Amino acid sequence: MDENLNNSNNSNNSPTTSRIPKIFDRFYDSSSSSEPDEHEVFDGANGVDSAGKRIDYMIQFLNRRLQQDENYHATCLTTPLPEFTAPGGNSGIFKLPIRGAVSYSRPPCLEVRPRPVRETQVGCFLRNLVCVDEREVWAGTESGVRVWRLGDVYKAAEEGNVREGDEESAPFREFGGLAPAVCLVGCEGSRMVWSGHKDGRIRCWKMLSDYRDEGSDSDGSGFREVLCWQAHRGPVLSMVVTLYGDLWSGSEGGAITAWPFEAIEKSLSLTPEERHMSGLTVERSFIDLRSQVTSKGICCNIFAADVKYLLSDHSGTNVWSAGYLSFAIWDSRTRELLKAFNIDGQIENLSVAMDPTIEEEVRVKVLAGSKKEKSQSSISFFQRSRNALMGAADAVRRVAVRGAFGDDRKTESLITTIDGNIWTGCTNGSLVQWDGNGNRLQDVQYHSYSVQCLFAFGLRIWVGYASGIIDVLDLNGNKLGGWVAHSSSVIHMAIGAGYLFTLANHGGIRAWRITSPGPLDNVLRKELDDKEFLYTKLENVKILAGTWNVGQERATHDSLISWLGSAATGADIVVVGLQEVEMGAGFLAMSAAKESMQVGLEGSSVGQLWLDMIGKILDEGSTFQRVGYRQLAGLLIMVWVRNEIRSHVGDIDIAAVPCGFGRAIGNKGAVGLRMRVYDRILCFVNCHFAAHLEAVNRRNADFDHVYRTMFFSRPSNLLNSASAGVSSSIQVLRGANVNGTQPMVPMPELSEADMVVFLGDFNYRLDGISYDEARDFISQRSFDWLREKDQLQAEMKSGNVFQGMREAVISFPPTYKFEKNQPGLAGYDSGEKKRIPAWCDRILYRDSCSTSVATCSLDCPVVASVLQYDACMDVTDSDHKPVRCIFNVEIARVDNSIRRQEFGEIMGSNEKIRQILVDQSKVPETIVSTNNIILQNQDTSVLRITNKSGEDRALYEIICEGEFTIHESGKVSSNHACGSFGYPRWLEVSPRNGIIEPDHIGEIAVHHDEHQTLEEFVDGIPQNWWCEDARDKEVMLLIKVRGGCSTETKTHRIRVRHSISGKKMPIDHKPKNVNNTQSSVLQRADFLGNNCPSDVFAQLQNLHTP
Repeated sequence: MDENLNNSNNSNNSPTTSRIPKIFDRFYDSSSSSEPDEHEVFDGANGVDSAGKRIDYMIQFLNRRLQQDENYHATCLTTPLPEFTAPGGNSGIFKLPIRGAVSYSRPPCLEVRPRPVRETQVGCFLRNLVCVDEREVWAGTESGVRVWRLGDVYKAAEEGNVREGDEESAPFREFGGLAPAVCLVGCEGSRMVWSGHKDGRIRCWKMLSDYRDEGSDSDGSGFREVLCWQAHRGPVLSMVVTLYGDLWSGSEGGAITAWPFEAIEKSLSLTPEERHMSGLTVERSFIDLRSQVTSKGICCNIFAADVKYLLSDHSGTNVWSAGYLSFAIWDSRTRELLKAFNIDGQIENLSVAMDPTIEEEVRVKVLAGSKKEKSQSSISFFQRSRNALMGAADAVRRVAVRGAFGDDRKTESLITTIDGNIWTGCTNGSLVQWDGNGNRLQDVQYHSYSVQCLFAFGLRIWVGYASGIIDVLDLNGNKLGGWVAHSSSVIHMAIGAGYLFTLANHGGIRAWRITSPGPLDNVLRKELDDKEFLYTKLENVKILAGTWNVGQERATHDSLISWLGSAATGADIVVVGLQEVEMGAGFLAMSAAKESMQVGLEGSSVGQLWLDMIGKILDEGSTFQRVGYRQLAGLLIMVWVRNEIRSHVGDIDIAAVPCGFGRAIGNKGAVGLRMRVYDRILCFVNCHFAAHLEAVNRRNADFDHVYRTMFFSRPSNLLNSASAGVSSSIQVLRGANVNGTQPMVPMPELSEADMVVFLGDFNYRLDGISYDEARDFISQRSFDWLREKDQLQAEMKSGNVFQGMREAVISFPPTYKFEKNQPGLAGYDSGEKKRIPAWCDRILYRDSCSTSVATCSLDCPVVASVLQYDACMDVTDSDHKPVRCIFNVEIARVDNSIRRQEFGEIMGSNEKIRQILVDQSKVPETIVSTNNIILQNQDTSVLRITNKSGEDRALYEIICEGEFTIHESGKVSSNHACGSFGYPRWLEVSPRNGIIEPDHIGEIAVHHDEHQTLEEFVDGIPQNWWCEDARDKEVMLLIKVRGGCSTETKTHRIRVRHSISGKKMPIDHKPKNVNNTQSSVLQRADFLGNNCPSDVFAQLQNLHTP
């Protein structure tokens, strides 16, 4: 498998031997140790490069501060033109988006993987996350898996050959070339990660840290799969590792398969020469749980629905399976179906009587799964067909009763909490709490947006919504806090190293402290804000925007050269808006029909002709790349980007808003294109508003309609949301500011942009002037007086239109109306109507600053000015003259690699933060009643855990570290693999996890269960039965104790022996591979790292059991 490694991301990451001082690091101490601590982020060449970047950014920062005076613009090659600014901006729907180095409306976050440009993610979108052993974060992608070491999350991005879109990501490793990974599950005991794929295969991966620990791959440069087999015919939709080590997987059509740990253990233990048989060994060991149930004549809805979720409950004794509208509870030990019920909590009838009459009548062939998913039972094909049909009929009946209401409550996520309850998140935003037996307890709802994911840890529950919002709840469903975490839906979450990792639909991964919101946030926020100049990078972009009403004519090559040729020489982005490209009645009707059905939106042949002509002028391919376009009837907008900055431009979205004939026909209206440039949002809108001198109010209304209703969507040639492996129920939050604020009233999408440019034929005329007067003033170039008659400027001054937008002062003649092919100013309309010349064709804009003169910073990240604004009066192909405008745009962006290092520096060096972390990581002091337990057949022993803290609740979890066989000589064998995967089947521990109140005692029952018969399945059929080894066995239980919301733990180890011979537990033998284990014969507890008084029982007598 090693030859399949994705070498593009497997660069050497060996540690360095010396520490390089950080530039401008106020916390650096030259006397500190040369050994890096857990927050160390500088090493080798990356440290030198990062220091150099910090120097560059600081110089930029100082230059900006020195240039804030009135002579700032003198440094530009061309002095910006004077501008007119309309009032009414920065309020209401025209309020500017809030930007800044940090957001004061949400906790500070660590950008593990900054949001990538969408176009770079085609075929490699991230789908899900899982944290394993507090060491690694794994992600399933559309082409395989990737993994981040948690120790690397503060480090700078790797230099060299990095995948496009991951240039600023924390260092990671990737295995590609596989089918999309639909689900992931980690097993801390076995230190394995399992990935389920769209092609139906399951793959097993070793943790990266294992390679480093074993010395087999000391540089940690790669990883490999250790086991792979074909699990299902369809995609593997869900997986879970049960208490007993079995791996369960779910697929389409209700298919649930159990893969016994014995077969997995056997396959993993094969020698390299036998490894080719490992996959087949597991593949043939499957147990088809659905067939085992349906073969008994049982039918319910769960077997007709895709198994979207599998979950082991808090006790581990049961497994929940769920589709969108139904649930089932299984016994994880016997693999029997215990209960089936729907989202309303109504129990399904699991017993179906056989009806011979119906059996004879049914002759319909049911869609069959693969051979390994068919039951080999004695029940006839017709009975199974009848059951399937009845299940489908019952589903139809329920939908008919509920109507469309049922779809609003589809289950989108499923989790278990430490108090033993189950929580489900629904499409309508509601959260449902169930007890462990499947009884519905309560519903809570805080948003109407679809719940996309849930995660529970300690005493908290995190809810991720399709709007990008995260809510934090307690175990009773009470809201503790919430914020906008991402600009798109939160599709998956995981916890490790004290952070909550959130994966957004766009592929970005952020890490939040699990204690947020809390006191640490304020300190961290202030420190990051103070260091803004160290991670702020400035970019400069020139934008050429051009508009032309072509009047259904074709432009000559010379006209296009005159308009765009020379002006595009220094431009980085070229935006072209055309009006009246095609205006026939039949064409308009056909365009309206296509828009209403959202089909055929790729544009007309005439529009394609314009794209080709302008593309040739811009040397498309060699110099520029076309990134997007949109046509609405006669309106067409096109955008090209220079090749040198193409990698920094993406997330292209398009929009169209018809304004003609009842807001349905595109003879008037607007087309828009939105894109991210250096991580800032730029929008360009090409408009054609109502005509005629007196239609001022209609034009104002057209603008208002366009501004409020322009919603952007992906071009049809790009992947939709389903490509990212997320729910189809995702909704879009209108107006959620990317900086974390949640407006009371939904905001238009245009208001969220950092820069908006409106261009087009706005059709505003000159008012209160005659044709002859206008001609005279034009000939005298008295444009100042003419501007006083301009309807658009008058309406803008009154705050009726284009509120808060700016336009360079016009210094060119009116661009309408001309006789075609008539050169010079003599070409103005001289016909019978003698239309008064007017500046119909305009280009207006706003940036992210409230004033026309501002300094570019993270608070005001896009600062634009106009360098050129003119019309090409020598072009005579249309009755309008083309207009162009050149913008100088400064963009401030965050260098996430540097910011991530600064984040780590603050976390490791700030004394206030260090003290807060110490306080938050305190683990309540606990004692256990014994370290050694001996069980005879079906014995039960009570293990007591005492919480000595008088203030804090103690959370505990009991896992099985390993099983050992006791030989007749008394020697202990090496660790048996069963312990790595789960509990042995002869041992029951209940409850395995829970909460102990202050000064209380928790009681855990440790029970031996008579389970000596094992079954081996081959191709789904029981083949062999044998008895378990009759020798004494010993299990090492590990009790992990933590505080209410901390990943720090303290541990107790308990030795449990199943004694068949009745011998006492030896005290002179220690199991191999188990550290810090002490042996005794049922004596007082030995406490590991927990101070306790000399008399445990005296303490127990003074406390009470809940």
